[in-house]
Amino acid sequence: MKIVLTGRQIDVTPALNEYVHSKFDRLSRHSDDVINVQVVLECEKLEHKAEATIHLRGRTVHANAEGVDMYAAIDLLADKLDRQVIKHKERATDHHRSEAQKAASF
Repeated sequence: MKIVLTGRQIDVTPALNEYVHSKFDRLSRHSDDVINVQVVLECEKLEHKAEATIHLRGRTVHANAEGVDMYAAIDLLADKLDRQVIKHKERATDHHRSEAQKAASF
């Protein structure tokens, strides 16, 4: 999984870079379909925003989050994307296949 990190009106420090990589590591644990992730960190006055676009096989997922500080925004963003990736994985799994095989064996 490739992570591209961009900062708008904010310097992306090595600490922020490491934090984003550690938070987005769990996305690859939930699904092997994650190809790349584009993360944009933005700071406007007192608002800290984080947004990300994830390219999965067959789908693109996008999410935004705002927090009191940048680390809180990244946490919220990672949670949102985690839920969306799990939902994508569940939709991609065919849950009715086992029922069809049981019916065919009778």
